[in-house]
Amino acid sequence: MRDEVVLLDTVVPRTLDAVVAEFSAAAWRGGRVEAWVFEDVAARRAAELTLEGRGVAARIRSAYKPLVHAFLEEIEARAAIVGLPSHAQGSEQRFRLEAYPLGGLLDEIEFKGVGDELAYAVTTGTTTTRVFAPNRVRIDHIGRPTLSPCGWIRAWRAGEPAPMRDEALETEYEAVFHAVMSAVAAHAWGATTPCMDTLEIAIAIPGIERSLAWHDEVISTREALHEDLYFSVLDFFQHHAGRAAGDRTLQPGQIIPEIVASDGPVRVRVTLEPHRPTYHVAGDAGDLDIIERPLTAGEIATALAALGGESFVHHSVQGRPILGMHRRGTNPSVVITAGQHANETSGVVGALRAARRLIGETDMEFALVPQDNPDGYALHHRLRATNPRHMHHAARYTALGDDLDSRVAEPFYEKAARMEALARTGARLHLNLHGYPAHEWTRPLTGYLPVGFEAWSIPKGFFLILRHLPGLASAAEPFLRALTARLAQDAALRTFNAAQLAVWRAHAGAPTFPVFDGIPCMITEREGPGAPFQLITEYPDETVYGDTFRLAHTTQMNTVLAAAALVRAGMLDPPLLS
Repeated sequence: MRDEVVLLDTVVPRTLDAVVAEFSAAAWRGGRVEAWVFEDVAARRAAELTLEGRGVAARIRSAYKPLVHAFLEEIEARAAIVGLPSHAQGSEQRFRLEAYPLGGLLDEIEFKGVGDELAYAVTTGTTTTRVFAPNRVRIDHIGRPTLSPCGWIRAWRAGEPAPMRDEALETEYEAVFHAVMSAVAAHAWGATTPCMDTLEIAIAIPGIERSLAWHDEVISTREALHEDLYFSVLDFFQHHAGRAAGDRTLQPGQIIPEIVASDGPVRVRVTLEPHRPTYHVAGDAGDLDIIERPLTAGEIATALAALGGESFVHHSVQGRPILGMHRRGTNPSVVITAGQHANETSGVVGALRAARRLIGETDMEFALVPQDNPDGYALHHRLRATNPRHMHHAARYTALGDDLDSRVAEPFYEKAARMEALARTGARLHLNLHGYPAHEWTRPLTGYLPVGFEAWSIPKGFFLILRHLPGLASAAEPFLRALTARLAQDAALRTFNAAQLAVWRAHAGAPTFPVFDGIPCMITEREGPGAPFQLITEYPDETVYGDTFRLAHTTQMNTVLAAAALVRAGMLDPPLLS
């Protein structure tokens, strides 16, 4: 086993402590200070009280999502008209999305006009309040200028009308991000890939972790730091390899930011380490119809074995089994896969439940791979132990760092299982069960919105994507309309989607996609191998539990069953595709 290589091991002082220490000095007595930091309300209020005890009037606000925090902490109103900040490097749409989920928390919100360059203008009744949104332009890790949230300080001496300081404040939150990215950039990476087995980024940091009274929405600076570090490091490797931004075929290795809570200075350690894979142990989840959390790998294996059929197996990069089963029967056939992105877990349960129903109620041929990406799934299980509700996109791709569906050359590893499933059946339809974040997805230190995934930044309910080969477009919309008509019979899903879409419209504007029976749908043409049609489900399931998880996997199951019934009815038969 190779030894670890340490790229960074350091401590970064806590900004809130530094602010209290600086303005506790006698020279500031009788003055006042305003600061914006990436800390929760309890820590900020404690710092204010300390300063007030030393003769300094203090107000310390959140630098992250300042408008939402203004309504949570200062503005007492249930309706508002909001003018958005306007800045050459930051669109009004970005600031409208940054105000999410006020459309769900308030009775009414309207975005109208603009405030100042870096401030929202909030009108409630006859009062207009200016809410500062501290941002600064920085050149990011691959040379792009970005307008990103930052710390800020304003301070007045006693009796002075103008602030002595009014400037950006480098917080520990920003400093640790840039320290990690600098350490990664400074390492002598080779020209071949994968560049490493795993890149571990371990950070203990204070911050915000606050659940909101809107679906599964949460404000989490630690989750946002995980997301920003994971995708920024991936950006760096794509740039280093001369690939286009967002390239899903690059195999840099496994990137693992693990961000945990602390109360004090930030501790950060970045290391290169060998794979140390763990393997599943046997388990039985019991009745899958009522399961309220993601299955373990052992429980997946047990549930799959109980289905019978012909089993087949392939292996992941780290040696974990990718299990499949083939049930022979009457054609036309379908293939069902789940967990391509391993932090999307509701499809795993939904696929297994649907397979059991297909066996019990039909003689239809199908093949099933319930968990496509076991290395990512194991990482998701590990990360949920410390942050159970985070979306954990570090577990999205394989241990090689690529998206398995984009893999085009041998060895295929994980992709080989779905390739065998398609070859065994000659399926007309591939049901590819996915999920996406159940709450807001941000990258606050590289422009706020997730680069390349801006359309996925806030939930819009359960939706469907139908991909088809050239020449098959005429069947797509009729199939989706028939499918959504069946799915919309579920009252719980209708209510869920209506609420999510209403708030999505408030923050993102009019939809650019069709909505059939309350379910957003997208139709795209694709090239390449695979089934003639691929139906991708997208349920906001990263990461939910309880009744929310049950509705998620029930919807996944119902989609498989309804789609399979339409296939059996001949809606995708070749004679219909003139």
